[in-house]
Amino acid sequence: MSPEKIRLNTEWLCDCGGCHVSLVDLHEKILNVLESVQIQKCPVLTDEKGYPEAEIGILTGSIRTEHDRHAAIEMRKKCKTIIAFGTCAVYGGLHGAGLAHSREEIMDHVYLNSPTTRTNFIPATEVDGLEKLVTPIDEVIEVDLYLPGCPPHAHFIFEGLSALIEGTAPRVRQESVCGGCNRTMKKSDVTEIKNSADAVADDDICFLSQGFLCLGSVTLDRCLSPCPNHGIMCTGCAGPTMQILTEPNRDIRTEVSERMARLTEIPSEVIRKSMEQSAKTHYAYAMATKMIGDKPTFLIRKWIAEVEAS
Repeated sequence: MSPEKIRLNTEWLCDCGGCHVSLVDLHEKILNVLESVQIQKCPVLTDEKGYPEAEIGILTGSIRTEHDRHAAIEMRKKCKTIIAFGTCAVYGGLHGAGLAHSREEIMDHVYLNSPTTRTNFIPATEVDGLEKLVTPIDEVIEVDLYLPGCPPHAHFIFEGLSALIEGTAPRVRQESVCGGCNRTMKKSDVTEIKNSADAVADDDICFLSQGFLCLGSVTLDRCLSPCPNHGIMCTGCAGPTMQILTEPNRDIRTEVSERMARLTEIPSEVIRKSMEQSAKTHYAYAMATKMIGDKPTFLIRKWIAEVEAS
């Protein structure tokens, strides 16, 4: 590690706070990081209200409010290197599901029509203004390093921070979650889509081969594949692979449906339609990024309208 302490600022925007907690998941390795880092601003550790100058700035969460936008701009001004930390910062995250509804619909539901809310008005001054869209931070400021994950895995956190502290280039990987999955793909005679509430998957066979929707093949490996290796279908929390992001006419449902159709007897159009009916789940983590939202194949409002009509 560098003999001189490197100044570090962190700030959270619209998120759950889990990404900040994930820093503690470094366990004893956090001591190695702290030997070389001086934490100046961190919502869970310090009471610093301003934005002191720093070499590294970690931003978690997406931009959803006026405060989020202000904080991101100030961090960019004061930090030499900005890390988009976590899937919300990189792709917009779960908040992106809000794009399927108007700002007015969301505010009405939360403050006026929710069965657990006891207000009859929408606050105008007590909370920060809600922006029209959920926005990944690189659409507002320049980002130097992306570290997706919900939250980022300790392995990649340590690898990325160590590289920055030592002045080296972080290792860039493009493997999918499937690359670390121990299950075996095989052709099957499955004819129907299954879910975990109705059936138990075999421990050794690929979920797609068994008729279970799994996003491992279209999700970037920033987790070391714990879910599929422990009996849980991948939900795509680390965001899409570069193949999905860069190919304009391919997306999550087209890729998964074609692969699953080749492994089973389920027609690809049946799989694709099933994914469209639960699109807010399958696209939950990345629909806010323009790389997904602007695709001609991504028609979230149309799919929701079809579900509601049925």
